[in-house]
Amino acid sequence: MTEAVNPINLFEYEQLAPKHLSKMALDYYSSGAGDEITLRDNRAAFERVKLRPRMLVDVSQLSLKTTILGENLEFPLLIAPMAFQCLAHPEGELATAMAAASTGVGMVLSTMSTQSLEAVAGVGHKFPHSLQWFQLYIHKDRGLTRALVERAYAAGYKALCLTVDAPVLGQRERDKRNEFTLPSGLTLANITTISGLNIPQAQGESGLLTYFAQQLDPSLTWRDLEWLQSLSPLPLVVKGILRGDDAARAVEYGAKAIVVSNHGGRQLDGAIASFDALPEIVAAVDGQVEVLLDGGIRRGTDILKALAMGAKAVLIGRPILWGLAAGGQVGVSHVISLLQDEMKVAMSLSGVAQIQDIDPSLVTHNKK
Repeated sequence: MTEAVNPINLFEYEQLAPKHLSKMALDYYSSGAGDEITLRDNRAAFERVKLRPRMLVDVSQLSLKTTILGENLEFPLLIAPMAFQCLAHPEGELATAMAAASTGVGMVLSTMSTQSLEAVAGVGHKFPHSLQWFQLYIHKDRGLTRALVERAYAAGYKALCLTVDAPVLGQRERDKRNEFTLPSGLTLANITTISGLNIPQAQGESGLLTYFAQQLDPSLTWRDLEWLQSLSPLPLVVKGILRGDDAARAVEYGAKAIVVSNHGGRQLDGAIASFDALPEIVAAVDGQVEVLLDGGIRRGTDILKALAMGAKAVLIGRPILWGLAAGGQVGVSHVISLLQDEMKVAMSLSGVAQIQDIDPSLVTHNKK
């Protein structure tokens, strides 16, 4: 395939990424765990579901607007939490935040960001309806965790997004081979300044794996959600759920939204594709909380399918990094606009004029 000079879809942005990233950064962003079975299946899951379009519906006036936890979005999309974005571009998370806010989509900032949560929030404050959440890893040092939550609340983040699928780091072999660490000059912007912690250099191993093993708390249980919610008034979003019973438990313990996710295929290889797990989780929560989805979304039709299966919105990760690497804020904005334009075409051709018209009758599983 000829490399695209002006990408017209997200796959062409992915083609450009190796030109703009070091091998260590490219492997870190793109790899999955183990044999990368789940990484591939996240994409394949969307291909197994087919659309059943309605005809002769007035689609002359389209609306992609929706709300998440009562906050307005121009498009049912949030940028997933992704660490170390300054590996892709010097402005890193600041450029991503500017693109998200200016296009009216949400952004979830990673605990492991390379720009501080206060600086990223400052970008959002320039836009009246910016939606920013803060993703949280709970450290063994609960004082550090408390400080992160308090800072996120003070900075104006609208929700805490707790990642629950990483009590330990998945077996990411490309990172191990590369002995992944942050290059000189990059730090854990939210953590290094208050604790001195940073990603170590580890002989024969990924520095991120070493950091997780040393610093993050693998003893976390459902009961800890009560402690976490006592630290601030922010609503709690639980990210990393793949089972209906866990979804019901998340609701029981106070979650206001759930992200169906397998961490982009980066944790437990062989885990179910996020999209395949979605129907069971939607049924389990029975409308009590909003359900979001990430993993494998590359087309507007994928978003349409996810919403038809019960998701309120989706999160995308790697394509944002490809756009960031290729063009900074402009690249990220273009990735978002490509998805938005594709979504408009998909809705028009499926006979739905607004997000609220999307329902399960629009999809069917392919029977082989």
